[in-house]
Amino acid sequence: MPAASSRPTLPLLLSLNAGFVDAAGFLAMQGLFTAHVTGNFVTLGASLVFGTSGAVAKLLALPVFCSVVILTRLLSSALLRLNRPALTIILGLKVVFLVAGAVLAIRLGPFVDGDASKAVVTGMVLVAAMAIQNAAHRIHLGTAPPSTLMTGTTTQIMIDLADMVHAPTTENVSAPSARLLAMSTNIAVFAAGCATAALLYAHVGVWCFVVPPVLGMVTPFLRAPG
Repeated sequence: MPAASSRPTLPLLLSLNAGFVDAAGFLAMQGLFTAHVTGNFVTLGASLVFGTSGAVAKLLALPVFCSVVILTRLLSSALLRLNRPALTIILGLKVVFLVAGAVLAIRLGPFVDGDASKAVVTGMVLVAAMAIQNAAHRIHLGTAPPSTLMTGTTTQIMIDLADMVHAPTTENVSAPSARLLAMSTNIAVFAAGCATAALLYAHVGVWCFVVPPVLGMVTPFLRAPG
């Protein structure tokens, strides 16, 4: 199983792509989170209260996400039993979904009604892509900071900062500086992905969805120098 330490650039590129897809999906699909599906509970409540569109996609996002994670886990286990490069194949499968999502977004968008079938289908394809990434990260890159969920990462950064100010009394607690740097970089890259998506969406609309599959095509082939 590939470790995060053996492919140091990969988690950062995954975070960049996740930030991009999440922001672009939110802007294009009437507030749908594609990578951070728990956020859809909040936006679903807002849709119901204010009568805005997109409630159907937000309801479907969680079961679609969960189903794809289960299937990804089963596929990964089967590939490992066959001594196949599981992570590379799974990331390649994610690219297929990103390409499909980009094609759908460009051909069917822009999406004025988030509950329209074309918006829902496009959104679920992108949710599936991010579910594959989430599962691949947890299965194969477990020592790296999460590439999509930044709340836990931010919490750990604040804890590490506190420990650097006043070291805990517990014995054998490792210095947090290395972890702090890795997590801070991860959040900065995710934020850069979000900002880039917002800027591109403002200028080229749904054509911004071309970027995630292009970035995704690089990830299956990343290796550490040397």
